[in-house]
Amino acid sequence: MKSFLQQMSSKIKGALSGLDRVRFRGTIRWLSSLRGMGSYLGTMKILLKNFEEWGKARTAEIEAATRALGKEAKRPVIYLPGSNVRKETLAMEIACADNITQGLIAVFKCVEPCWSFKVGPNAQTKMLELRYLPSKCSHFYFYWLDPQLGLTHLRLQSWAPFSIHVCINGREWLSRQLTKAGIGFEQRDNCFVDIDDLPRAQELASQQLRTDWSALLDSFLRKCHPAHSTMFASRPLDYYWSAEETEWATDVMFQSPDALSSVYPNLLRHGMTTFGSPDVLRFLGQPPIVNRTTTREVVSSFKTRPEGTRIKHSINRNSIKMYDKQQTVLRVETTINDPRDLKVFRAKEGDPTGKKNWLRLRKGVADLKRRAEISQKSNERYLQALASVNHNVPLGTAVSAICKPTEFKGRRVRALQPLSPEDGLLLDSVVRGEFAVNGFRNRDLRPLLFGDAEVPPTEAKRQAAKITRLLRMLRGHGLIQKVTKTHRYTFTEQGLQTITAIKAAMTANTETLSKLAV
Repeated sequence: MKSFLQQMSSKIKGALSGLDRVRFRGTIRWLSSLRGMGSYLGTMKILLKNFEEWGKARTAEIEAATRALGKEAKRPVIYLPGSNVRKETLAMEIACADNITQGLIAVFKCVEPCWSFKVGPNAQTKMLELRYLPSKCSHFYFYWLDPQLGLTHLRLQSWAPFSIHVCINGREWLSRQLTKAGIGFEQRDNCFVDIDDLPRAQELASQQLRTDWSALLDSFLRKCHPAHSTMFASRPLDYYWSAEETEWATDVMFQSPDALSSVYPNLLRHGMTTFGSPDVLRFLGQPPIVNRTTTREVVSSFKTRPEGTRIKHSINRNSIKMYDKQQTVLRVETTINDPRDLKVFRAKEGDPTGKKNWLRLRKGVADLKRRAEISQKSNERYLQALASVNHNVPLGTAVSAICKPTEFKGRRVRALQPLSPEDGLLLDSVVRGEFAVNGFRNRDLRPLLFGDAEVPPTEAKRQAAKITRLLRMLRGHGLIQKVTKTHRYTFTEQGLQTITAIKAAMTANTETLSKLAV
């Protein structure tokens, strides 16, 4: 995103990247499946006919411990009759009214939908069976003002499998780090509009990823769920922590509302009219093809809200969006709810010292740092693509160099012809989403340029040789670079900027181009 920041240098104060909202999920693995729960009941010698009685006893333990916690802290336990109450707003109102600056604010009890275990008769076997079904039960929300994390809450399901959610805000966390470090800042809502020492603030934001998340979440659990240790006293059961949802935001802080408003409409227009599915998939580092017959669908939406205008690109349950905040902040944010399509270079689970390979990103907190790295790259690619919007260099000047022959390592390299079918296909192939993170190899391009039908070895060798020449041409024009000690290639900053400009021109209609010419 260097090009974007350099382009906006006269209008901005700087940029800050880090965690925004994160929702963690805590599960007792033994109780999280039909097989596991059945095994647990058998081990504890709990008959199916007694399951409901056992479950009610556990729920009663949770409620009793919760009310005792509230009484000890002299904080209210409030029943909410509906789910339409904004709990966070209510919690802050209570904190202000009661002058709570640290510790437990309040506990809210409400009945909400959930997945839980029930026992019922099987119509065919005439025997009782355990079922895992959509249901409703009481949930407890514990709102805290934590000295390290700021406003944080834990949601506890009171019926088996006793799932937990913990929600934190990385920006609230950072504000406390800045205060502790003596760094001045101005915070509005959930963003910073000014920070006296941006480099140091970025260091502090990055240090959050070095947290021992399991230890942090376990300590928070002990404060909110004192019944956990007594419920499973005879056979202790720990919670497994995973990242249910992560938001990673890059905030570009502009000098004034006028500075942001002078460029933001063009950025929105460019995002909606130019970024197609392949572009969005490239930003998120995902391949456009699931299999030979299925294409990933990207949904882009435009929404005007009281606080600003937002553009959002979604694929499955992951997304990248851009919006303005507090009149002076441009935010690009990657949200990951489903990591299954994303890959990281790691060893297999259970074998930390084993051979590393590109494997699926895990939901567990062990991969939270990797998730942040992927999200940051996604934000950077999005901002890099936006750099072409207000680029002062004419398109003809930007692409003229690649449309002329050049030399590379003492040998002539032909001109690139972006509008020709062959070179157009080449450019479309190398910018695919699956290559954004890991780069691409000669063999990765072969099925894209020549099809995936089997060919004789001599023909395969000929195809590989031709791709080698094409890659050499792209390197000669400074569009790609070879990854040291590998057979992989990645785009240069110039290459991304040039190809983005070409693609933007290719998607523009003749009316628009005519107006620009005039």
